[in-house]
Amino acid sequence: MSSKSAVIILLAGAICFTLMPTLTRAAEFGNCANETAIGRYSLVEVSNCAESDASCVLKRNSNATISITFTSGEDLSQLKAVVHGIILGMEVPFKLPNDNGCKDSGLECPLTKDTSYRYSTTLPVLKQYPKVSVEVKWELKAGDKDVLCVLIPAKIQ
Repeated sequence: MSSKSAVIILLAGAICFTLMPTLTRAAEFGNCANETAIGRYSLVEVSNCAESDASCVLKRNSNATISITFTSGEDLSQLKAVVHGIILGMEVPFKLPNDNGCKDSGLECPLTKDTSYRYSTTLPVLKQYPKVSVEVKWELKAGDKDVLCVLIPAKIQ
């Protein structure tokens, strides 16, 4: 093989390697809201969760910060967070120290429709939680109305 052929093969290999899709999948946050939901999220952020992570790592005996940027199609006088962990298809409630979305969350109610808001809170990851993969189902509700619902792929470690 000539040196010119070797250079062409190396260049072709480098181009293919560069254009090859990455083998890691970024954490994909799923929309679990039903058709009657009055809001929509535009951004979900979880502390220490990089875009390249397939799921967010929640370390036991620590806190995770969850932030959701959203808009509502209606004015909201109240907002409540409801959180479940989905493990093997079963929804297990996560108790939040503060489920009031209008208090200590960066928000002050009432919220005005068609305005972008950033809800942020802390999720305690208790030491007694098992080390498992879990899908965190985070809902924001206003009375009997669903505002939004997001699924967050996670691993408790």
